[in-house]
Amino acid sequence: MRDTIFCILADKPVNKITAALFFAIERHIIESGLGEDKDSFETIKSRLLNPPVLNPEKFAEECVYVILAGGFRQKIAKRKFGEIMAYIYGGHPVCEQNLLPIFGNVNKIRAIVKIWNNRENYRNGYYELNAESEKLNYLAKLPHIGEITKNHLARNLGINVVKHDVWIQRLELVLGDKMFAQLEKATGLNRGYIDVVLWKACQVGVLRFGK
Repeated sequence: MRDTIFCILADKPVNKITAALFFAIERHIIESGLGEDKDSFETIKSRLLNPPVLNPEKFAEECVYVILAGGFRQKIAKRKFGEIMAYIYGGHPVCEQNLLPIFGNVNKIRAIVKIWNNRENYRNGYYELNAESEKLNYLAKLPHIGEITKNHLARNLGINVVKHDVWIQRLELVLGDKMFAQLEKATGLNRGYIDVVLWKACQVGVLRFGK
């Protein structure tokens, strides 16, 4: 049996997320202080409207965060990201031996070390490309990024793409694969930002799945 979606704001099952409901969900999340991704909703929205050109350090930071976030709870990823960046900016040598006591996943730490120590080359390689498809392919080849995580990183860099994690996939199964196109048209917002809001709504239980 297919999932049913319940919204705590509507107090009933929903078969479509209208613009009014979307904005109510967005407002509820912001006013409740429930958080978003690494950055605020407003920062993500602004970045998608005007993609920044990051310096090597900021580019590497975005890579480090999505590497940590893959497969881990957001709260843990944000905490470990802060600890690792504080250590790096403290002027310590960036190597596996030094970072593993902070976060014990060898594969992730190895990738973080490689990206940080080669941050200028990776950053320059990304900004030398023009087409979004080329940039997405490039990101997928970075250490420990791959085909799944590339969309998360791309969105954090300002590319208007959907992450398509498990929550969003379940929403699309119920509401249809045209959900983002419909909401973009109805709200005037980028699908990358809509993705962040709906993902957070599922993650904190504003939108819930049942049978």
